[in-house]
Amino acid sequence: MAIKIHNKKATFNFEVLDTFEGGLELTGFETKSIRDGKMKLDGSFVISKGGELFLKNAEISPYQANNIPKGFEAHRLIKILVKKSDILKLTQKVEKERLSLIPLAVYPKAKRLKIEFAVAKGKKKSDKREYIKKREDTIDILRAIKEER
Repeated sequence: MAIKIHNKKATFNFEVLDTFEGGLELTGFETKSIRDGKMKLDGSFVISKGGELFLKNAEISPYQANNIPKGFEAHRLIKILVKKSDILKLTQKVEKERLSLIPLAVYPKAKRLKIEFAVAKGKKKSDKREYIKKREDTIDILRAIKEER
């Protein structure tokens, strides 16, 4: 059974323009914890620092609460493994067009954990309200169709 951790607020708060996949540089107990589903991506983002990409503000809970390793940090910077050419493209795009890099999901792929992140543009309040209204309208239409049957 594949555990996939989603950033549920990402598509609501941001308009996704392009998606990328990268690896995560983790320790053993962090990997076990993520495979157990103990990771939160809410409020996290990707930063570029020194020609490398890092995941910031992602919370990884300890695998065993009573047996926490020395030096364990739940909110540490996690290095994202991506090609140098992709990093250059992403950083130029983000700086030039004032966009954000946000994580969308973390999932296993061939015995490794991968992260899906996106180049995104922040939505305005009016866009969010419009999205909520459309969603509620479709729910009402589906209810009406179901009641007619």
